[in-house]
Amino acid sequence: MRSAKFVVDPGWLAFEPEPSKPDFLPPAGAVDAHCHVFGPGHRFAYAPERKYTPSDAPWDKLAALRNFLRFERNVIVQASCHGTDNRALVDALQRSSGRARGIAAVDTQISDEELLSLHEAGVRGLRFNFVRRLVNRLPFKALERMVSRISDMGWHVVIYFEASDLARLYDTLAALPLPVVIDHMGRVDVGQGVGGKGFLLFLKLLRENPHIWSKVSCPERLSLSGPPDYQDVVPFARMLVETFPDRVLWGSDWPHPNMKSHMPDDGKLVDMIPKIATTASFQHRLLVENPMRLYWPEEDCIG
Repeated sequence: MRSAKFVVDPGWLAFEPEPSKPDFLPPAGAVDAHCHVFGPGHRFAYAPERKYTPSDAPWDKLAALRNFLRFERNVIVQASCHGTDNRALVDALQRSSGRARGIAAVDTQISDEELLSLHEAGVRGLRFNFVRRLVNRLPFKALERMVSRISDMGWHVVIYFEASDLARLYDTLAALPLPVVIDHMGRVDVGQGVGGKGFLLFLKLLRENPHIWSKVSCPERLSLSGPPDYQDVVPFARMLVETFPDRVLWGSDWPHPNMKSHMPDDGKLVDMIPKIATTASFQHRLLVENPMRLYWPEEDCIG
């Protein structure tokens, strides 16, 4: 059966094909804990209900970038353009030789056998997208139904939301009985500063709930000052790394879907790491210890 044809959205910004070589050398075993694969569309069609149609960003391109940036592993997150069809994700995991783990998106009707098949492929969690512009309905019911089914599998949930929605989601996130990883620092409004009401609420959420983690990723989405250094995001990420050093993850977000104003240079993003994780100890926990504990616990011999 042939996949449906697709046309990339007009004005879509494709990923940077020749990123700069970063000066920062990640520690041995470093993990890019948030990235995506798209397509290729002729093999893995994009979801009919998608809100955007990207350019292809297949596994071989991601693996080449990983090696160029001198990382060793990836965590690949299912993006909304593929809906609950995880075939592109599973294909990437199967081709990774164990060097990638996955975060899937599923329908609540998925069978136990299908969940087990995802686990065997390398999936270790489910993503729930609460960003209103990307979904037709907020997944409260799906989250509630699936949590009880994946808890015994050792999986966790990844939650994506806008900063303005944190107050509404706060009690739900706090009550979840398994690890929760929040994407991109909860999309904090950097214009309010680290003392702003929104970021203080985010800090409170992590401080009072030790099962909640944060990715210190996507400065290119959060910054008001812009590239190449995204300096206004640094204080937020650094505070999270230093306050919750055992519950933070870093990811490139390659291939940077839905960027409207510019496409970031992945080498420059890597060079931000020592600015937010200012010691070798912070860097090792951020890039190695934390993702290994969450995604490769069977190999984690640290501590």
